[in-house]
Amino acid sequence: MALNQFAQSVRPIGDLLSPFSNLTENERRMVLWHLRDLIWQSKPIDTDVELAIQDSALKPTLTPCVLLLTHRLVIGLPKVINLPDDELKKGYILLLHIFKRAYLRRFEDEKRFPGKWWYADLSDHEFVKSLLNGEGYS
Repeated sequence: MALNQFAQSVRPIGDLLSPFSNLTENERRMVLWHLRDLIWQSKPIDTDVELAIQDSALKPTLTPCVLLLTHRLVIGLPKVINLPDDELKKGYILLLHIFKRAYLRRFEDEKRFPGKWWYADLSDHEFVKSLLNGEGYS
């Protein structure tokens, strides 16, 4: 839910970066693979990369940015996930912003249709509380 809240600009990126930094290298890579899956589910387009770099304030010359600017997402995403450990945080920031771009495009199309909590208004504290309490969503 935190990723979706970040994508909706309800949660700051720092809320995601702090826990990520406390993970082991292997756990960070697992998070990145999961984020990659969420990115694919959100149907990214190649132009999302340039916009995500701008949104993230990362320098386009950083390794994760260069990899995704020079390779299509299908090739570049695994390359970013397999970077050395000291590059993973930058890769995570970039992937979060790519997810946000792709997610927001889907959000605009899907928010009118009930049944998908991840496209609901996650700034509604009562709604989020009901989800976290297992009360379901229909």
